Amino acid sequence: MAINISHLNKHIGKQHVLKDICLSIGDGEVVGLLGPNGAGKSTLMKIMVGVWEPTSTLPKGQEMVLQVPQSIGFLPEQNPLYEDMYVREYLRFFVELRLKAIRRLGDKEKGEMVEELIERVGLTAEANKRVGQLSKGYKQRVGLAQAMIGDPELLILDEPTTGLDPNQLEDIRALIREMGKERTVILSTHILQEVKQMCSRVIIIDHGEIKVDKPISEIEDLEETFKQATKNE
Repeated sequence: MAINISHLNKHIGKQHVLKDICLSIGDGEVVGLLGPNGAGKSTLMKIMVGVWEPTSTLPKGQEMVLQVPQSIGFLPEQNPLYEDMYVREYLRFFVELRLKAIRRLGDKEKGEMVEELIERVGLTAEANKRVGQLSKGYKQRVGLAQAMIGDPELLILDEPTTGLDPNQLEDIRALIREMGKERTVILSTHILQEVKQMCSRVIIIDHGEIKVDKPISEIEDLEETFKQATKNE
C-alpha cells in the first residue's frame, strides 16, 4: 500500500479537526478528496506530507498508524512562488534544495533535471521569463514541476485548478492525468466534474470524518452522493 492510516486524529485547540481517520490507498490510485470548506481535507494532506503532526493521545486500546511514502510531492492550495526568480532559476533552486539530502548532483545533472521538468509540464516557451510574469495557469505548471522534483511516489495536490480559465483548466487536468499514470495521486478539489474525469476513487470528508470512500465506478450520481454525505443532520 502507498498509504495506510488508522485512528488518525488531530486537535487544534479545542476543535477536533480529524476524527479517527482510517484509510488505505494503493500504488497508482488517483483519489479525489472532497469535502466542504473546513471539513479537514487540507489538515489531512498537511499531516501526510509532514507539515503538521497528528494528535498522539488516543483512547486505550487504539494505536495510530500513519504510513506514507518517503518520497512525496506537494502542491498546496496557495502556491508559494518566488516571483522575482526566472523559471529555470526557481526550479534549479528547488532541485538543489530538495535533493541535497538524498544525493550530491553535478551541475550537468541538475541542469538536465530542470530541463526535463520544464518539458514535462509544458513550460519550454516560458522558461526564460520571471515567475511573476506568468499567467496563473503557467504558475500552476511551475508549482507542479516543483512538486515533481525527485519523481515522487506520491503526489498530493490541494485545489490545483482554482482560478484557472477554461483553457488553462483543461491543460492542467490533462497534465495531472498524465502524472497519475506513474504514481499515486491525491487530488483535493471542489469541482466534482474534475473528480469524475481524473479519479478512480473518491473520498468525501465532512466535519473531520470520512463519510464516503468508494471507487468512482460505483457512484451513480456524485453530486447527490456529495450532497447527502455533507448534509447537516
